[in-house]
Amino acid sequence: MVRRAAGSYFDPVIRDLLRPWREAATWWSLTHLLLDVFVGTVTFCVTVTLLAISLGLLITFPLALPFIWLTFVASRLMGRIERSRIDALLGVRLADPIPTLRARGWWSRLVERARSGARWREILHQIVALPLGLFTLLGALLAWCGSVGLLLAPLYVGSFPDDTAHFGWFDVTQGWGSFGVAVVGAVALVFGAPWVTKLLAWLDLAVARLLLAPRRKDELGEKVTRLETSRAAAVDSAEAERRRIERDLHDGAQQRLVALAMGLGAARERLDDDPAVGRQLVADAHEEAKAALKEIRDLVRGIHPVILEDRGLDAALSAVVARAPVPVALEVDVAERPPPAVESTAYFIVSEALANVARHAGATRANVAIVRGGDRLVVEVRDDGRGGAAVGSGTGLVGLRDRVTALGGSFHVVSPEGGPTTVLAELPCGS
Repeated sequence: MVRRAAGSYFDPVIRDLLRPWREAATWWSLTHLLLDVFVGTVTFCVTVTLLAISLGLLITFPLALPFIWLTFVASRLMGRIERSRIDALLGVRLADPIPTLRARGWWSRLVERARSGARWREILHQIVALPLGLFTLLGALLAWCGSVGLLLAPLYVGSFPDDTAHFGWFDVTQGWGSFGVAVVGAVALVFGAPWVTKLLAWLDLAVARLLLAPRRKDELGEKVTRLETSRAAAVDSAEAERRRIERDLHDGAQQRLVALAMGLGAARERLDDDPAVGRQLVADAHEEAKAALKEIRDLVRGIHPVILEDRGLDAALSAVVARAPVPVALEVDVAERPPPAVESTAYFIVSEALANVARHAGATRANVAIVRGGDRLVVEVRDDGRGGAAVGSGTGLVGLRDRVTALGGSFHVVSPEGGPTTVLAELPCGS
């Protein structure tokens, strides 16, 4: 019983110590460390050379400008490559900290680059990459090759003069001493080298996070910019919606109500003199009233359909699909209803996209898919039409993009000439 208890205690410890051997991340990390010095050599040489030329030509400032520009461009490219390498080998995606240039002229854009702290941190990373790469490479080689060298000591110690191998800090002689060193090497190889690899990869990643990833202040600034953009998009979308409602009321229901009032006035005047004509005018006014009611119902449905609020996306979109002039396959996989604003936006994306299919695409069929995964709602509308659709081409897609942006989502239209067309929106909806 005591022995079994001791075994059950030590087994998890041994498994944890050997865990790096079972993880593919260990070997990808080792590959990353072995490449560090080669990548660092290239980035160091290119960056230092361009900086030296730029500084040397500052006395003739106009001649330095092309090299200053080239320094920032080369640094930008190497920073992207390094982030991609970290993503591919270490499995960590570092966000790009450098915002899109806003300036127009070449001089203003160069000044904007020079004022960007994120760009200078990127340049600094390319300078420190070589010494850091040398350190991580030597550390990895020492951990692995040193462990193997100690492990194999009994096989080669006898070939050295005086049967002694000098390892710098200590000497190994043939006999029991070499076997003791072999045991140390085996322990270091099995338990130490993989963990040293992970530690060195963590160090490399920590430096990359410090110099290649956004700082908290930058993230907050980017978030503020996104919120300002979303707020502007929401205001524009609401204003466009208000103008649409006003236009629909003025051109539709209001004109019909005016015609209804005029028809009833004419009928009132003719009922006494010519009852037959008066009755006909009343009948016409009745038809006009029904048409006005239909237009008002359609307008209200366009603002917020009642069926959407009562029964959700599946039922509301089933009604939209049933009215579509082309066959539409509908798939809605939304186990938990999203917030009303998100649900409404998804409804209008599908409605507007299918209206575009009917008016512009020349399609024979369409597919609508809505899927919720965690805190995201994905809406996809695809047709087999002629393609060529684009945001801003007068197809109502700008309004949809503004709706989605106002909610903090993303909106994409993929529509090559000749088709097919895919409208894809991703909306945050909370869990």
